[in-house]
Amino acid sequence: MAKFFDVHPDDPQPRAIGQIVDVVRSGGLIAYPTDSCYALGAQLGNKDALDRIRSIRKLDNKHHFTLVCRDFSQLGQFVHINNDVFRSIKAVTPGSYTFILPATKEVPRRLLHPKKKTVGVRIPDHRMVQALLAELGEPLLSSTLLLPGQETPLTQGWEIKEELDHQVDAVIDSGDCGAEPTTVIDFSSGSAEVVRHGMGDPSRFE
Repeated sequence: MAKFFDVHPDDPQPRAIGQIVDVVRSGGLIAYPTDSCYALGAQLGNKDALDRIRSIRKLDNKHHFTLVCRDFSQLGQFVHINNDVFRSIKAVTPGSYTFILPATKEVPRRLLHPKKKTVGVRIPDHRMVQALLAELGEPLLSSTLLLPGQETPLTQGWEIKEELDHQVDAVIDSGDCGAEPTTVIDFSSGSAEVVRHGMGDPSRFE
């Protein structure tokens, strides 16, 4: 059974955050809310959790996983980013956008798109997630919690606990959560291409 954490959205309890990080560091898979919708999250090098995410979501090897980062200094360790792209991304972060960029050697090969060698990155505007990332000290490997056959993500912690109780190790509830995934912008070719319309306003990239 998954552990259930009720975390204050504006003033996350350090004890709860520490316990969630312990779950992640011990190889666990968590379901957590963001500024767009719920996501599945795990430690960067956790192959077992990666396989579990693929199984839960029925993903193929072309799926772009996302590294959820605390800030730009962390993001810059994992993707190659030039000055023009940096300025474009900086203007809308933190926020509900995911950016696809060429990965550095710091990213495990199994996370990369097999042909493009790219990975998704984002910096969320969510206090609980920021507290979690600060305590963890590294990005969180993530994927939108959109289940096979469903058009919209689950948005309530208790629903997710019921649905995935034996497939994840912890579910975090932290107040209202959006019902739309992030807007995804692909910068891998050097210019912006909107590949998914979601929570973030895509107009500046179109």
